Amino acid sequence: MRRALLVLAAGLAGCGGGPPEEAARVDDGRVAPVADSRPAAPAPAVPAAAAAPLVRGRWATARLRRRVALRSAPAGRAVGGIGPRTQFGGPRVVSVLRRRGGWLQVAVPERPNARPGWIPAGRARLGATDVSLHVDRSARTLIVRDRSGVLQRVSIGVGAPGHETPTGRFAVTDKLRMEGPGTTYGCCAIALSAHQPDLPATWDGLDRIAVHGTQSPETIGVAASLGCMHASERDLHRLMRSVPLGAPVFIRA
Repeated sequence: MRRALLVLAAGLAGCGGGPPEEAARVDDGRVAPVADSRPAAPAPAVPAAAAAPLVRGRWATARLRRRVALRSAPAGRAVGGIGPRTQFGGPRVVSVLRRRGGWLQVAVPERPNARPGWIPAGRARLGATDVSLHVDRSARTLIVRDRSGVLQRVSIGVGAPGHETPTGRFAVTDKLRMEGPGTTYGCCAIALSAHQPDLPATWDGLDRIAVHGTQSPETIGVAASLGCMHASERDLHRLMRSVPLGAPVFIRA
């Protein structure tokens, strides 16, 4: 688990950095009622738990049963591989973009932005969700929707000029409990499949994009990060309850 924490600190480093000593634990992926917005107490690292059963809905998802090769096309050349656990140790639930015969096109962080991969449908347990996230970079707003309409509207900070938050369709890969208010990532981090391609030349961390807290609340609502989206503790606690793993994330300029 210590290795997972170091990977976490490096993996979300494109958001602005933080000491690797900051602890985190993987959320189990359950969707709890949105109405309960009470903050959860910071907790030490614990092993990842199994994801909750997926529900039927508008947006297709798939949970990996075992390690599988990522293909450039159905039955195409191998361009990598993914297993049943994510980079941060959580359950692997991917967003499915389309299905072709016995193959699924999926958005995963092991591929560059806008370049999904294909996996055999038989290697995954299919599911779906009604929940989707919509980020308007100019308005600096994140909106969570389901079939009934808007579940949550969140004011966010976004990437500064030269390090803009990438646009396109991505997916929620992990829900991570961080050390809490006053630390680099605040209470929580919702990791996405997106990458930041425009990091400073001096940056020595990795490039994953996430929605997370901040020890500088003045960055919420402005373009000040290296690409990640900063939100308040209260909004993040609600997002952790309402957003399932595998939910699609649409980011526009």
